Amino acid sequence: MSETLEKLEKPEKAEKPEKAEKKRLILVTGKRKTAIARAVIKTGSGNAFVNGIPLSTFTPEIARMKIMEPLALSGERAKGVDISVKVSGGGFMGQAEAARMAIAKGLVQWSRSSELRKTLTNYDRTMLAGDPRRKEPKKFGGPGARRREQKSYR
Repeated sequence: MSETLEKLEKPEKAEKPEKAEKKRLILVTGKRKTAIARAVIKTGSGNAFVNGIPLSTFTPEIARMKIMEPLALSGERAKGVDISVKVSGGGFMGQAEAARMAIAKGLVQWSRSSELRKTLTNYDRTMLAGDPRRKEPKKFGGPGARRREQKSYR
């Protein structure tokens, strides 16, 4: 009877086998004007996707080159990670710069390297720091922020 009570009180748990390789995952954001990019960086084989499209086939080409800058500057560090970026808002160039910023921040966090941080900052500071400029709000009395309606003196 005491054996059955022990079994009811404490069921045996099956031990889980230890994982051979620990998977890391980093979530990073980048912003430029009104574009916001969310990047997921995880262990992998060096694949990069922007909104589900492989970076090698991403168009327009000028935007692709802008996004690839942190990958080229980081060299071998980018080979061991898979990067998936989702971008929304803004125009195509703002989206490209937001994605570039997210990738650069993520690679610095992943590698924990001050050398990579210095390399990216020396190349272009906006890769890590961002650009604080925003559109000036429109005011009354004209079509835009500064321009006024034309006056006639006659």
